This record gives sequence, structure tokens and C-alpha cells, in this order.
Amino acid sequence: MKTKLAALLLCLAGATQAADCVDEDYKGNSYTKCTVEVASSDLRLFLYKPDGKPYGQFTTLDRTLIKQGKKLAFAMNAGMYHEKRDPVGHYVENGKELKGVVSSAGPGNFGLLPNGVLCIKDNHAFVLETTVFKKSKDLGCIHATQSGPMLVINGELHPRFLPDSTSRYIRNGVGNTSDNGTAVFVISNNTVTFHEFGSYFRDALKLKNALYFDGNISRLYAPSLNRSDFGFHTLGPIVAVIEDN
Repeated sequence: MKTKLAALLLCLAGATQAADCVDEDYKGNSYTKCTVEVASSDLRLFLYKPDGKPYGQFTTLDRTLIKQGKKLAFAMNAGMYHEKRDPVGHYVENGKELKGVVSSAGPGNFGLLPNGVLCIKDNHAFVLETTVFKKSKDLGCIHATQSGPMLVINGELHPRFLPDSTSRYIRNGVGNTSDNGTAVFVISNNTVTFHEFGSYFRDALKLKNALYFDGNISRLYAPSLNRSDFGFHTLGPIVAVIEDN
């Protein structure tokens, strides 16, 4: 009996480690923060179904996983995409590169340099500014997604963020702890400026590097909060934690 109870407690502990999601208020804004311990979680990127079409929605991805004996424990849109849902920037899934690094400036938030790349490995996940990422060798990213702009760069806010900006959207992004062992995913629950969003990562979460994923279409799947955001526009890249069903 004690053995079964210990096993059950261990299983429950593992389930809470998958993605610990909480709501937090900071300086008049509301955020949902999901913390993922990479070594004890199956953190991956997803874009295309086996038939070559994009998953587009969290529910579609979850149905596919259930057929494989898995299920979603957490998910978030993870980078900007073109009309056909192909990624704007660098994208690697299961070790296969689907698009190379884009380092040029351009229109839109992606081209608001510096931008960056989220790299996921077996036991680590970290954000690197794009030029640093390009110069780094043998990073061993099993999954990678490029987006932009960077929110926090070595402890400093992106230089183009203005405290008095009037551009407000629901926004989402990711940062990592200094040991690269914990990825912290955040979505705002009300519209925020870039400056407010970046400040939350830097000043409230004390993260030295953070990357913007997107705005306006930002969505979160967090069953621990009974939350599964849906939108009529299909998504491109999705970052997710999966577990046995």
C-alpha cells in the first residue's frame, strides 16, 4: 500500500512539474506565467501534422497526440508566421531545420532588431539574440524558433521600447533562468505595451533574456487553469509540453 501511495505521489509531482501556471498582477496589468522545468518535461515545437497541414489549433494538436497515447499539458503560440503558416524566421523541429536564420531588419515586429531565437535541448532551453545565435557553434538545438523583437537582452530592455507608447495588445513571450534549466512562458491577460511586457520579464521575473512571440493572436493552453484559448485564425508554430495520456 505504501509503495502504491509513493508511486501515486511521485506521479502527481511529475504532473505538476510539466508546466506550473499561475496568474499574477504587476503594476496594474495581469499576466499568466507558466514555468517549465526542462529536464523533467517533454518540451517541443509543433507546426505540421503528418499530412503536411499546420495544426493551427491546440485542440487539433491534442487530438493527434491522444492517438499516440500522449496529451497536451501546456501549449502556446511560438513565433511569427506567413499567411500559409510557415515560419517567418529560423525554425527547427525534432532536429530538422525547416528554415534558416533571418538576420536582416524589416517591417513589422519581427524585423525590429535585435530579435532572437528560442533553443530547446534535452535538459535546457534558452533565448539568444540572433547575431549571438548565428556566431555560436554546436548549440545542439533539437527545437528552435526565431521571433522578435527581443524583450530583454542581457538584463536590458529592447532599446526601441518607449515608456509612453500607446500601442497596446495582448502579448506573449518566453524567457529563461540563468542556468537555462527553466523556461518561463508569459501571456498578458489585458493589453500591454512592449515596455510594460518587457519590464515584467526583467523586473518582476528577474530574467536577463526574453523573447517576444506575438501579439493580438496570442493564445495559451493551460489545463491546470481550465484554459484553452481559441481563435478563428489558425496558428503557426506551437510550443508545448506533452505527457503520457
